[in-house]
Amino acid sequence: MSEFDTKLTKLRRAFHRDPELGFQEERTKAKVAQILRDLGLEVHEGAGVIGLLKSGTGNRAIGLRADMDALPITEISSHDYVSENLGIMHACGHDGHTTMLLGAAEKLAQNPDYDGTAVFIFQPNEEHGLGAQAMLAEGLLERFPIEEVYGIHNLPGAPLGQVSTRAGQICASESLFEITIHGQGGHASMPHVGVDAITVGAEIVTALQTIVSRKLAPSAGAVVSVTEFITDGQRNVLPGNATLKGDVRARLPEDRNDLERFMRQIVSGIAAAHGITAEMTFNTEFIETINAVAPTEAVARVGRSLGLETIANRPPMSFSEDFAHFCAAVPGCFLLLGNGEDGPHGQPLHSADYDFNDALLPIGSDLWAELVRDRLPSRKTEQ
Repeated sequence: MSEFDTKLTKLRRAFHRDPELGFQEERTKAKVAQILRDLGLEVHEGAGVIGLLKSGTGNRAIGLRADMDALPITEISSHDYVSENLGIMHACGHDGHTTMLLGAAEKLAQNPDYDGTAVFIFQPNEEHGLGAQAMLAEGLLERFPIEEVYGIHNLPGAPLGQVSTRAGQICASESLFEITIHGQGGHASMPHVGVDAITVGAEIVTALQTIVSRKLAPSAGAVVSVTEFITDGQRNVLPGNATLKGDVRARLPEDRNDLERFMRQIVSGIAAAHGITAEMTFNTEFIETINAVAPTEAVARVGRSLGLETIANRPPMSFSEDFAHFCAAVPGCFLLLGNGEDGPHGQPLHSADYDFNDALLPIGSDLWAELVRDRLPSRKTEQ
């Protein structure tokens, strides 16, 4: 292992030991900002951290984004750098994402053989879908106008260093819904006197599943999941009120709009059939992540140039990504980087025994650095 690789591993494990939740990443932000300053970058702090590294005389700029937040999960790993913050864990690899981007900043600072400005974006609170919007609301694009933006996420179970992406939709949207049912409670021995909210809610749960199976095209890839069913009933009391909560995933905005419309029809229709009322809220927290063609082609080209296995038209992912808000603002590409297939590196994201693969750190750093050189070629390279 080279000295650079060893340094990245030590840094990543330090981030892993000290995870922080979304919008609470104060120690992480301070460490990132100091590293960037030590490398000679111009640093701006706000909701997140921005590092600027300008080379040559060109006025083009591209953005590279890494997320910094952890999850409210208690780690059960056995390695010697487990989280020291009880109930908080880097179970999604954001410690590795941050370290890879810092590694790329060091590589480019030492050899700035490109023409333009690399904008290093360290984002808070990706897990709740709020960090990208917070940085955009602070005027990120107005203060640091970038022409393109790129984001990396590790992928457990995929071969180490495998690059996979696609033009068009790559990550689904996530919308949270809540359905409130107002029935008529009563005695469990006399259900005919009232309107049992459990019965009404059960009908709604079952009917919601017909949207994906009968209302949308089989290729839509949508998911409707009821995840909570809460009532005010007791052992011998039929509930008069019930609340259903859940999660909706969609690959396309039009499918998302149709899902909401069909859900509202079902809820109001079943409630009317029982002579009661019901309301529904539907809030989209993550929009669909849509990759632009030119940035996606650049990622595939750079991946192949580094000798990495590269899949340029992978199937869309069902999870959601806050990076979508950056892609909606400027052309961008979100890509996945294989984290390895075995052991903790192959465990699902958000698992209490997942771990980012330190062997991926130099691979990701090289990929970021070469992407900058590809998109901001130096005048000498262009000749």
